[in-house]
Amino acid sequence: MSSYTFSDSITFTLTHAKHLGAKVATDLKRIQRFYGSPSDYSIATYETEIVELLRNGYLGSVTYGFQKDGNWIEPALRYTARDLSGMDANDDDPGKIRPGANIAGASFRSYLTYSAEWHKPTSAEQEKFEGALPFKRGGAAEPGITGYLSSDRTYSSGGKALDRSTVKSY
Repeated sequence: MSSYTFSDSITFTLTHAKHLGAKVATDLKRIQRFYGSPSDYSIATYETEIVELLRNGYLGSVTYGFQKDGNWIEPALRYTARDLSGMDANDDDPGKIRPGANIAGASFRSYLTYSAEWHKPTSAEQEKFEGALPFKRGGAAEPGITGYLSSDRTYSSGGKALDRSTVKSY
C-alpha cells in the first residue's frame, strides 16, 4: 500500500501585493471618473500604502469613498484582507462602480484598520514602517454608514484576498 503526501506553500510577495493594489487603484480611478475624486496623486499614494500594508500582513480593512455628516455614503468601498489558508478564491475584475450617486456636501476620505499582525512589532518598528509610507494617518473613530454594505468582489493573489464591499443606499 502506498501513501502520498502533498504539501503546497505560497509565499506572498511584493508582486502579489502589487496585483491586489492595482485592483484597488482601478476601482478608485473609476470613482474618480464618475465623481471627480480622488486625485491621481491620492490614488497613487493609496496604492503605495495598501501594497506595503498587504506585503507586511498589516492590513485589516480600508475604506475609501465619500462621507457626509460623519458617515460613509454611496459610493464608498471597503476592502477587508484575509489569508486564504490554502483555499482558492475568485480574482474578480475591478469595477461595477455605480454612477450617479448624490455626493452633494460630501468629501472623499479613507479609513484604515490594522490586522492582528500589526501588534507584533515593537512601537519603534511600527513607527519606522509608518514613516516609510507616503502619508501619515491619524487616529479617529470609525465612521458609520448611511445605508448598508454589500459584498460584491473578491481580489486574490498569492494566498491572500481582499474582499470588497460597497456602500449602498437604502
